[in-house]
Amino acid sequence: MTFSDIFKKSFLEGYSTVEMSTNTILAALLWTTILALYIYFCYRIMTRKSFYSKSFNIALVAMALLTSAIILTIQSSIVVSLGMVGALSIVRFRTAIKDPMDLVFLFWSISVGIICGAGLSEIALLVSLAVTLLLFVLDRAPIVAAPMILVVNAAVSGDRLPEKEIMQVVSKYSSHSAIKTTRLAGDQLDMVIELRVKDGLKLTRSVSALPGVTSVSLLSHDGEVTY
Repeated sequence: MTFSDIFKKSFLEGYSTVEMSTNTILAALLWTTILALYIYFCYRIMTRKSFYSKSFNIALVAMALLTSAIILTIQSSIVVSLGMVGALSIVRFRTAIKDPMDLVFLFWSISVGIICGAGLSEIALLVSLAVTLLLFVLDRAPIVAAPMILVVNAAVSGDRLPEKEIMQVVSKYSSHSAIKTTRLAGDQLDMVIELRVKDGLKLTRSVSALPGVTSVSLLSHDGEVTY
């Protein structure tokens, strides 16, 4: 037996197992369950006005418990922890995240499992309360209203283009406007204008009253603010 074999054997014997009481394990799993259910209800409330996935919400609870169990197992044996690293390295998640907030809740659930599994339930509780407070405060913070989209279809006669006349009317009702698309096909002009307007009905009536304008559509969207 070489010195290397003796060193490896003594190293594994010293760190192969760490005794964990049943009360410690149950306490960690209990705290994880409580905070996981808390995340469950927070996710349900936060996604009330948007797309809600019940299966994803249930997965958040299961993810927290599984993560906590893995952390408890890793603490009990260094040999098992090394094997766990190898086993988990082949796991691939291919489900697309539809909303960035889903990623926040997913990471929140995993973090709670890790922290509770490490025996730091107080930190997990404080972090959960802080995250909840920040989410609700930032969700209700006032934001700049998203711009609207004005789609204008007009007929072109001769060399006269109604583009300038349309933009003059738009400037009367909107302080910020930008032409996104201008398409001229034969005698048909199509314009897409991004703008902010308080009275969209007056704007559409004024634009539709211009000579040559055949149709006017005002659309709202939740895209990014560009100005």
